[in-house]
Amino acid sequence: MNINKEKLGFWSIVLLGINAIIGSGIFLLPNFGMKSFGPASILVLFVDAFLACTIGMCFAECSGLFSETGGAYIYARQAFGNFFGYEVGIAAWVIRIIAEATMYMAFATALGGFFPALNSPFAHDVIVTIMGVFLMAINIAGIRVSSVLNNVVTVGKLVPILLVIVVGLAFLHPANFHPFFITKLTTMHNFSNTAITLFYIFTGVEGLVVSAGEMNNVKKNLPRAILIVLGVVTLIYVLVMVACVGVMGTKLANTSVPLQSTMDTAIGHWGGAIIAIGSILSIGGIGVAATFITPRSMIALSDHGIMPKSFAKRNRWNAPYVSIIVCTVLTLLLAYSGTFTKLAQISAVSRFAQYIPTCIAVMVFRKTMPKAKRAFKLPLGYTIPIIALAVSAWLLVETNVEELLWGLGALVIAVPFYFITREYRHKI
Repeated sequence: MNINKEKLGFWSIVLLGINAIIGSGIFLLPNFGMKSFGPASILVLFVDAFLACTIGMCFAECSGLFSETGGAYIYARQAFGNFFGYEVGIAAWVIRIIAEATMYMAFATALGGFFPALNSPFAHDVIVTIMGVFLMAINIAGIRVSSVLNNVVTVGKLVPILLVIVVGLAFLHPANFHPFFITKLTTMHNFSNTAITLFYIFTGVEGLVVSAGEMNNVKKNLPRAILIVLGVVTLIYVLVMVACVGVMGTKLANTSVPLQSTMDTAIGHWGGAIIAIGSILSIGGIGVAATFITPRSMIALSDHGIMPKSFAKRNRWNAPYVSIIVCTVLTLLLAYSGTFTKLAQISAVSRFAQYIPTCIAVMVFRKTMPKAKRAFKLPLGYTIPIIALAVSAWLLVETNVEELLWGLGALVIAVPFYFITREYRHKI
């Protein structure tokens, strides 16, 4: 390990965190908020931000105890043993598959919004298939994604979002917020359903914690970074939601591309076209990056004995072709199974397979590793992890059984494979 490695500056970590959290969801989910909870869905964003903050803080404490990479898998294995570590390791990989499938469908949805002839389930499946096969071929050929793409993606997603905020706030109609609480929508079930779905746009806070391992003065700067990142992201999301509701009112619930439709309504089709192009570039770029990372996370599991060793095989271009093919096939099958909103719900639910064990691990490590040096320690004892667990449990209890089965089913499916592969893993 190079102890002289240059540390990332505080504001670099903050910018990385904002970029890690803001993704495809904010382009396509404001309509769901309006449809399921009306204008009051703006308030749901604050609940989700609070939950993301408590979970992020739990990851921060756990990450400060270990130098090896692996995140929630490492924490679960150390806190609860090999079986739970195996389960969380499998879940972490499945989460990436679900997220990638969600991204594919987001791209098809955004493209369908720009070209109405492509806005059908069949057309979406065709787009998803072409995208998956094309990216698989690029990865197998060993073509690496350049840093230029990351810059294009960052600009591509932030510019349209800021445009919608500026234009939307200028053209909003206060009457569109009345009534703020729509009687037929204001139920506890609708609130929790909206919260679990919109929570998708806050996922990624755990990635900030991993980046923060390269930060100077972690104990002081990490909690500040988490609070600032989530504060900025929440402000952006709230302003986007206010702009969309303020411009479109109840019509927002009937569009599949809310940001594009908001600009169409406010300043005309040319404005909507700018947002559509930005959305397509952004979501497509995020998808490209995901297809590079997901197969390599499979290799990490193979190295730990969780996945078969054959998944780590590489071709002459040094590409893990077996993992790339397996991940692509699974991603496409999942993408065919539902709409973007449905996949976003499943993706949000699946994240709790990592979040809940990590929150519990904080309390376990306080007892099993009381004297261990921590880069960061949560204040208020067990209060923060308990709050994170309570809110998470409430959301999951209120979630539809179908989403729970899709989002957490991998934990059940993985059980027999743990015992089948146990002898193999002991040889590693």
